[in-house]
Amino acid sequence: MEKRTAEPFKFCTRLTLTEVTGRKAFNIAELLEGIKAADDATIYHHTHRFIKQSHHLVPEGANDFAYWVTRTVQADRLGEQLTSIDIVQFNSLADLKAAFVKMLERHIAENPEQIRTVAPGREFHFMRAIRFSLPTECAASDYAGFIQCLRNVSVSSLYLHVFEARLRPPYGVDDFSHWFKTNFNDEIIGKEISRLDPYSYTLESLRQRIIRIVEHRLAEVSHA
Repeated sequence: MEKRTAEPFKFCTRLTLTEVTGRKAFNIAELLEGIKAADDATIYHHTHRFIKQSHHLVPEGANDFAYWVTRTVQADRLGEQLTSIDIVQFNSLADLKAAFVKMLERHIAENPEQIRTVAPGREFHFMRAIRFSLPTECAASDYAGFIQCLRNVSVSSLYLHVFEARLRPPYGVDDFSHWFKTNFNDEIIGKEISRLDPYSYTLESLRQRIIRIVEHRLAEVSHA
């Protein structure tokens, strides 16, 4: 018989509002200074929103900094380097910010003559993401209930519990894995989810893949 927990998993969804900071950058040096001065909400807006955009995990150009540097400043090599920063591998926005700062500082030091200033109207605008977590009616106390809820919640809920969760304690761990480990001493689901390459899935296909993982574990624990 399947076990139940007294601590149900309560599915939430997310709402994000965009705030204009008023800060702009007309060249790479100003972009660097803006990133140094940016808070977590600003770094989040210019990076993680790409994951959610169009319900897809965007495989390239996956941050605003890289996009602007490539398309507007036309510094292709630096744009490729900024694109190569894998945002989902960072467990804090501070560490992600530091990676951008380090890469821009190195580029400027090595290419001081390549500080091209763009024309007015083509500058980079720093924005902030104000995030809210809102409860849904879905709550699960066992594997089967979890599967049912995961089938019905929005992809915004999936994004919140899989990606945003990694940026808060326990850092680097999604909410699903943490719940199964804490309440059922089940680390296998966490290991399976952590092996998933997020860039290989849309959010909808990621939902289906996680459902299959939990269904497989349900069959195993039911026969244990």
